[in-house]
Amino acid sequence: MAEKEMKMAKFVIAPHMRLHEWIAVEKGYFDEVGLDYVLEDQLLSATGERHDLGDRVGAYQTYEQGRTCDVSSACHWTVNVASASGHGKLYADAYSVSPCGIFVPADSSIKRPEDLAGLPISVGYQSGSHYSTIQAMEAFVDRDQINLSFSDGLLFKRMEHLIEGTVPAANLFSGPYYFMEQLGFRKVLDTSFMMAVMVAEDANPEDVEKYFGALKRAQSDIDNRQELYTHYYRDEFPEKFRAQMDTRLFGPGERIVFETYSREIFDESRAWVAERDIFEDGVGHLDYDQAVVGTSN
Repeated sequence: MAEKEMKMAKFVIAPHMRLHEWIAVEKGYFDEVGLDYVLEDQLLSATGERHDLGDRVGAYQTYEQGRTCDVSSACHWTVNVASASGHGKLYADAYSVSPCGIFVPADSSIKRPEDLAGLPISVGYQSGSHYSTIQAMEAFVDRDQINLSFSDGLLFKRMEHLIEGTVPAANLFSGPYYFMEQLGFRKVLDTSFMMAVMVAEDANPEDVEKYFGALKRAQSDIDNRQELYTHYYRDEFPEKFRAQMDTRLFGPGERIVFETYSREIFDESRAWVAERDIFEDGVGHLDYDQAVVGTSN
């Protein structure tokens, strides 16, 4: 009976501050491939409620606690370690790249990456902004001069802190990246990074492929006419900022690449994370073949 109920359940998609899922809904791409789905904003982005998770709570912790969806996205480092630790399966037949950067107020005395040495940079703990800040800053300063602040929340909460002037610098991606540009904040350093998709252990493989088939069509739409779809950033933006947003100025954001998240990337990324002691309990014990799903493995 449980197996029958699982097969009849809707395919639960957790959007991740990108355009693709919203386009697939608008254009009927999910329906055309026969995907019986539901979108669930599990971070309650519109209210910002779950973007203020407290100190040292970020994307990885949401996987540890168990995300109640069939597919969700996060930076590839977190999905990598989470899948190697048995918290789901990394989808190996696609990944994406997200524009991201460290922003400061227009009148800030911080002009160059070197000026950030020792200053607190607001990032999400064990989330994309955490790893990408280290990766980008290491080209400019010694590792012990990189000062990360983990107490300022996830993406939208960090954006809010920067707007209010309560933090000197914040690493932001997706809609907030473009909103900062619109408001005149300065990008001191580009920290663009790779995203990956986590698939639940009990997700229907056929539904997963239907999902990505729809996203591939959405990616083509974005590549062709991004200006038709940037208004969708509003759907996951905190309501209090929507009146200020001019999404005509926003860019395409995250781009899905339908190439293999390879064994080499998997192993090299885990080694990079392990070398920096980002996880006290290690980076998982499962190897590539055990941690990923997809035709590439």
